[in-house]
Amino acid sequence: MLFRRWTRGARLSIARLPVGIHAPERPAHTYRDPWVGDAEQGARLIAGYFLFDGKEYRLPRGDWESGPWPETVREWLHGFTWLRDLRTLGSDDARLTARALVAEWINHPPTDPLVRDACVTGSRLAAWLGNHEFCTASADTRFQRRLMDRVLVEGRTVAALLPLPAQGWRNLTALRGLLAAAMAAPEYSGFMARYLRYLQPELQRLLLADGVGAERSPEAQFQIVRELAEMSGMFRTTFSDVPPVINSALDKACPVLRALRHGDGGLAIFNGASERRSSDIEAVLAQGERQRVIVPAMPLGRFTRLSLGRSMLIVDSGPPAAAGYDRTAHASTLSFEFSHHRHRLFVNCGSALSGGWNAALRGSPAHTLLVADGKSSSDFGADGSVTRRPAHVTCEHQTNGEAHWLDLSHDGYHAPLGAKWSRRLYFGADGEDLRGQEVIEGEREVSFALRFHVHPAVQVTQDDEDVILRVDGMIWRFRQEGGVMNVESSVYLARGRLEKTKQIVVTGLRIAALPVASELPKDADKLTEAPKTMRQSLTWGLERVPE
Repeated sequence: MLFRRWTRGARLSIARLPVGIHAPERPAHTYRDPWVGDAEQGARLIAGYFLFDGKEYRLPRGDWESGPWPETVREWLHGFTWLRDLRTLGSDDARLTARALVAEWINHPPTDPLVRDACVTGSRLAAWLGNHEFCTASADTRFQRRLMDRVLVEGRTVAALLPLPAQGWRNLTALRGLLAAAMAAPEYSGFMARYLRYLQPELQRLLLADGVGAERSPEAQFQIVRELAEMSGMFRTTFSDVPPVINSALDKACPVLRALRHGDGGLAIFNGASERRSSDIEAVLAQGERQRVIVPAMPLGRFTRLSLGRSMLIVDSGPPAAAGYDRTAHASTLSFEFSHHRHRLFVNCGSALSGGWNAALRGSPAHTLLVADGKSSSDFGADGSVTRRPAHVTCEHQTNGEAHWLDLSHDGYHAPLGAKWSRRLYFGADGEDLRGQEVIEGEREVSFALRFHVHPAVQVTQDDEDVILRVDGMIWRFRQEGGVMNVESSVYLARGRLEKTKQIVVTGLRIAALPVASELPKDADKLTEAPKTMRQSLTWGLERVPE
């Protein structure tokens, strides 16, 4: 391992040296970045600042190595994906700003640890070459040569860093950057050879057999399809056959992406996802899929998608993603989202890329599920990885064609509380009747709160016994038995901004401890010595009120 690390470092040091040979004057082949950017962000960049994760930052002034930027901001800034925002704006000022920023980076390339991040380097390469026509094609010969010199250095850097550790869809960005370098300088055959060598094993570990990405995130699924679709387009640009491994991966991943959408066309909110615009998702699918198919089941990815009438229920029925793929995982095991037609009713709260909201939104209380003693079912380390997760998660599905029953459980509360949570869901009446039974069993009494976060578009009111949800002229009634129900404030951060909303919170009532029936002693006089298990339960239901 030490020798491998040493040789990898040596390759990287050599790769970062000046090319030493005459680089091509211009790219042999370029392609057009197929995705639409944010013109408003482009206007901000011209003015010298940008927005990231809802916060404002200033552009670097000749110094790309320092600045008050969190790590995620630095990665985005050095990745140059924002060039498409300037291209989408399309003005002469946008073109000149883009060229000036690229030239500034090339003239003073940073030496900070980001040069060892193949994913950021690959993003930068792909952005430079994918926006070449808009940004740099009309520049003078001297600039073009400096650019190509840098393309070769950056391509060699990515090649030297392969193979990459397990870290999710971002590894595809590194490979796409290497493919862009291979297109720009095909005489450097090592670029394409390294790309083809490592693409297939990366896809084999990134995509599960049922097509779900290893990160178990609708956002990651979107990014995987987008990366692969762009690679496919790059091969077609050079009139080359698309490698079969890309087509095969898209055939697996696209039906899953379709399955992880609500009726409004946006993504379900699990494990770091945001809604995203339906048009953006459709654009990615149009580039990547060969037929419109929705995957019927995701047994390895552990999502359960049920559709009846015009309603949809999507359940996170598995534990957080495995180590290496868990940096965006949430403590959302057994949470669900429910929508009817184009309207989301019950949701999870969303995600943030950094800061306090990132930690808050990853916790169990930010999801539609049961929270025991205010704790999360999973814990996270300082590096964002999962340090504690449920060891056993079960999901059994039964249906008669007209209704569905889900029996779910996890032991994520066993370590801190000695408790197990079971959830039974019924979904019927043409999608207009959703009911649940929640049971928590453990060694002692545990306080718990059952949370149902409501989408901001839904109006919430409470009367003596029920909670009424109103959206687009429809009325839904929520009821419960066995607990105390209140409507409380909540937040929603899945549409690019922080929105205030409501949540229904049902807290459990105190009940007496009962001995486990299978462990009752034969001698009734010794009943007090029997081991005891606390069993607390409540039921709830959501139904549409006829108009």
